[in-house]
Amino acid sequence: MKTRDAYYDNAKFLLIFLVVFGHLIQSYIHEEQWIYTLYTTIYTFHMPAFILISGFFAKGFRKPGYLKNVAKKLIIPYLIFQSIYSFYYFFLNNHKVVELDPLNPQWSLWFLLSLFCWNVLLFLFAKMKAGVSLLLAVALGIFVGYFDEISNYLSLSRTFVFFPFFLLGYYLKKEHFEKVRALKFKYVSVFILISLFIAYYLFPNFDYKWLFGSKPYGALDHSHFDGGIIRLGVYSLTLGATLSFLALVPRKRYFFTEWGTSSIYVYLLHGFFVKYFRSSELVDILKESEQVIILLVISILLIAFLSSKFVRRLTQPIIELKFSFLKKYHVQSSHEQHR
Repeated sequence: MKTRDAYYDNAKFLLIFLVVFGHLIQSYIHEEQWIYTLYTTIYTFHMPAFILISGFFAKGFRKPGYLKNVAKKLIIPYLIFQSIYSFYYFFLNNHKVVELDPLNPQWSLWFLLSLFCWNVLLFLFAKMKAGVSLLLAVALGIFVGYFDEISNYLSLSRTFVFFPFFLLGYYLKKEHFEKVRALKFKYVSVFILISLFIAYYLFPNFDYKWLFGSKPYGALDHSHFDGGIIRLGVYSLTLGATLSFLALVPRKRYFFTEWGTSSIYVYLLHGFFVKYFRSSELVDILKESEQVIILLVISILLIAFLSSKFVRRLTQPIIELKFSFLKKYHVQSSHEQHR
């Protein structure tokens, strides 16, 4: 039996932690500058790193039935959660109508739609030489920003903007990760991330929405030539921060390693808690200097809960479209009957 590499599960845990933590502290980024700086630093690399790792594990895309399996894993859960979240927001925010629009992803669900599209795009881009393919992907990511029509609809903007990281992950091999994890590069990585934090702190006018990849340049007040230059600069920052993060991920197994295997559960389910938190009085209660520590602890506890066997068994039918716990119960019952 092939054992899982703890490094990748550790990376997925740390990244899903940053996703949850980042969503929780978003309510306070305009309260204190250092929280804004922390939030912006996290958003520079947490999703690109997730996307790069997803691309790394997409090397079998040419296998028969691969695309069908990916569609089952991504599109069906996307449609299910798109409907669930639409009704949830309706009751949570007292909307007059339920906004059921499968073509306009609810909040963080864009990732499922884009991930499916990235797998499809591999069939075209993987035919080219790696250098040409990556340059074309970056050019497309810059080019789409000039069209106001390409935004959140069908997650088109994010699909093209973040595709270079998925494609890079596809081209990377295990030995590349080994080189990144070398001790010498770890020191450089710490320096890069600290420098990035300091730069964001000293230049607070930088619009963090550039890091979302969801908006055209016109919506960011840069509809002319400089919009593409800024996005290219953001690509450079993001790549440096992403590789720096990957260099610092531990290799050994820890208590949280197993939680990394449940990242899709946490990603899809944590929105119910975050959206409730943002619309409740808890946001005002935690407006103290120590709120970041409290939110950090809440993030870890939330991940532990959403990664638990209880939650996974309960939600497996709508996330993985499986009923493993029922099959296990049926096998146990049959075994007891034949004793």
